[in-house]
Amino acid sequence: MSATLSSTPRQDGFRMPGEFEPHAGTWMLWPERPDNWRLGAKPAQKTFAQVAAAIAQFEPLTIGVSNAQYLNARSLLPPTVRVVELSYDDSWMRDCGPTFVKNDQGLVRVVDWEFNAWGGLTGGLYFPWDNDNKVARKVAELERVDRYKAPLVLEGGSIHVDGQGTLLTTEECLLNPNRNPELSKGEIESYLQDYLNIQKIIWLGQGIFNDETNGHVDNIACFVRPGVIALAWTDDKQDPQYEISADAYERLRRTTDARGRALEVHKIHVPNPIFITEEESQGVDSAEGTLPRNPGDRLAGSYVNYYCCNGAVIVPTFNDPHDALALQELQVLYPDRTIVPIPAREILLGGGNIHCITQQQPQP
Repeated sequence: MSATLSSTPRQDGFRMPGEFEPHAGTWMLWPERPDNWRLGAKPAQKTFAQVAAAIAQFEPLTIGVSNAQYLNARSLLPPTVRVVELSYDDSWMRDCGPTFVKNDQGLVRVVDWEFNAWGGLTGGLYFPWDNDNKVARKVAELERVDRYKAPLVLEGGSIHVDGQGTLLTTEECLLNPNRNPELSKGEIESYLQDYLNIQKIIWLGQGIFNDETNGHVDNIACFVRPGVIALAWTDDKQDPQYEISADAYERLRRTTDARGRALEVHKIHVPNPIFITEEESQGVDSAEGTLPRNPGDRLAGSYVNYYCCNGAVIVPTFNDPHDALALQELQVLYPDRTIVPIPAREILLGGGNIHCITQQQPQP
């Protein structure tokens, strides 16, 4: 039984926990659309299976799969992964899936945001997206938890919280007119406060350069724990990313969190610029209404797009000189967790990374 509630999480005493808090499990979706994933999504499926297998060593994992791909996914995934048949449009569970909230009495519920494929008919990445917009409700039904339906277009990758009242986001995304053009910044803030039960919003300017999500925060900055932030960085002043990251650093340095703490910011250098090759571009089917994958397009590579699960951090790598240092720095930031690197170029080619394809379900 999954009821749709007319109240808000804030009214009911529910909050969104930090990703670093204990999980009951993780949710993912299986890639298959050939107009986004090259070679019929076969290379991406192998990488998704690696991510799923890594997470499943540390906590329960459920992956939604279409009927057509069920047997293929089941054969590629370890038996410890739960595979459920689910319809959806593409495999970005972070963005189309639910945001889980919990209270101090051990109850978990979901927030179901409006999803419009990162911009709807004005810059959205594909059409239609109606199946994606039902995913959060289906997850609530499968888990038999109640649901809040939020009147706000929002993707899970556009927010990070510290679990203690602070939210991190970007102006580039949440204030983009292709999301909620009828709402003011103050009205958007009010909805975030009501549906996530947060008190302080830290606005960064932009996300990673050329990020097709309009600058999701999860690619540039995240909470390691309350008061501590990992920030994507570059020392190359000729890179357009430099000014974006420098501005984010200054904003973080000048502010405090909801509890009045100054923020400790750790810079994680981005990989060298990554570009789509001719071969990779040719492997993607052309389809009207879907963002094309053109050779030479710069991809929004970042190590900050990692996923923090029980006892581990699953980190994207790019066969890049910066890989080793990023893994070392993250091990320092997460001394009690296992750092698990996954070669993630195939996910990046689809427009995101490991954090974008996962969604945590908190422990009650």
